[in-house]
Amino acid sequence: MTAETTHPTTDTVDDDRRNFIHIATGAVALGGVGLFAWAAIDQWNPAADTKAASALEVDVSKVPLGGEIRVLIGGKPFFIRHRTEAEIASAAAVNPDSLRDPETDEARLRPRDDGTLNRAILVTSGSCTHLGCVPVGPAQGNTGDFGGWFCPCHGSHYDTSGRIRKGPAPRNLPVPNYRWVSDSVVNISL
Repeated sequence: MTAETTHPTTDTVDDDRRNFIHIATGAVALGGVGLFAWAAIDQWNPAADTKAASALEVDVSKVPLGGEIRVLIGGKPFFIRHRTEAEIASAAAVNPDSLRDPETDEARLRPRDDGTLNRAILVTSGSCTHLGCVPVGPAQGNTGDFGGWFCPCHGSHYDTSGRIRKGPAPRNLPVPNYRWVSDSVVNISL
């Protein structure tokens, strides 16, 4: 069979050309569907201003020894505590097997770029793991029975490493995603 056929009306039809037009039209339509799908899915991603609000760099050198600062990231509270040598020793002395949510003090710290730990700085979530209240700490003058934080809503007590020691909270204060940007700056992100 040849590429050209003759029809009773004496028109000639180029089958190769018709096939090319059908394939080209289908390819353009498929590309359009792909672009539409990408745009529809991409709109689910957070906007740039939302992404920027989900991370914060904090200069921890401004936190007084034995004190803490509280920051909000994406509407969620976080504690940054500058622990004293006594608080660090107290946290390290606890046998993790005796805890409701066993975790060592070292496991709750993030290493710097050189692999060392800054034991003086502890970064935790500021939401009680019982019902989400915000515990009080050294800034409010109540560190609970273990020198860490006390949740006044239902009486949970956390130690100087943010580990649950007494009360209804089932888990330790979570340690957020954070990394050391320099020796005095941490980047906390959701």
